[in-house]
Amino acid sequence: MDVIVLPSNRPANRFYRGGRHITDFRGESPAGSHEPEDWIASTTPVFGEPEMGITVLPDHVPLPTAVRQDPERWLGREHVAAFGADTKLLVKLLDAGQRLPVHAHPDGAFAAAHLGHAHGKAEAWYILRGGTVHLGLREDVDAHELRDLIDQQDSERLLGLLHHVEVAPGDVVFVPPGQLHAIGEGVFLLEVQEPEDLSILLEWRGFDLDGPRDGHLGLGFDLALTAVSRRRLDGDALDGLITRAADSGRDSGPLLPRAADPYFGIERVLLDGRREIASGFAVIVIAEGEAVVSGVTMPAGRTAVVPHAVGPIAANGHGEILVCRPPSPH
Repeated sequence: MDVIVLPSNRPANRFYRGGRHITDFRGESPAGSHEPEDWIASTTPVFGEPEMGITVLPDHVPLPTAVRQDPERWLGREHVAAFGADTKLLVKLLDAGQRLPVHAHPDGAFAAAHLGHAHGKAEAWYILRGGTVHLGLREDVDAHELRDLIDQQDSERLLGLLHHVEVAPGDVVFVPPGQLHAIGEGVFLLEVQEPEDLSILLEWRGFDLDGPRDGHLGLGFDLALTAVSRRRLDGDALDGLITRAADSGRDSGPLLPRAADPYFGIERVLLDGRREIASGFAVIVIAEGEAVVSGVTMPAGRTAVVPHAVGPIAANGHGEILVCRPPSPH
């Protein structure tokens, strides 16, 4: 098996604007106005759309089919023993051409009990172009107050409930399940997440959304909102979810807090010559510069999926590689 370079995989007609930063980053033709996400090495369909969002490999085989046919070569024996033929990972590029609505994602227990899904949706963002993001409540909120704000579609008050955080390139933000959040207009980021498309949407005015129909995962808001944290996220807890580029010194190494370990990982590899990256299933993104990865030349903006059977990943060149992985089976 070889490193497999992937073209962009942009589901069309999403509910918010964006996409040009993705195609500029990748060196591709400009995107449509509502193609703000690139689903990389995706075994996950768009919610309610069983084919949309799935990665199709260069040999025309859908990635989920390829993994099911030979899971140990793709994922490794230990991963398969722990998790089965489940990549446990979805990676995206996301270009917020407008601010995203305030929303949250359920955890695994809620998703299993009420939706029959194998995962919840924790996520983390590696910031490529900075701006403002909104994460976690500044104060506890009563269930009746929150529902009233949703019914009124009071976007100003909803957004005002959240911490406003300025982020810069190289910063990393971990978003646990249940935490309300929104990505601000102009932010461009790499997202790693559990492989689900499950969002509970608290606002929809100004977006291409039918919120009363689609905002609650088909469960009704009374049940869906029980998956959303209404507890204050204090300053120390918020700081624990954010790794600043200035603090990390932009060194090579893991980027996420330990709280993300059960879900996924991101490693930054600063390349100045030859490096060997540990073996294992991975999604790699060339953030800067150019690299030859296991014999494949990859300039900035290229993405690839690396099967476990490739073994140690040889990299040579100058730049920055982001290596995204599923949780360790240990």
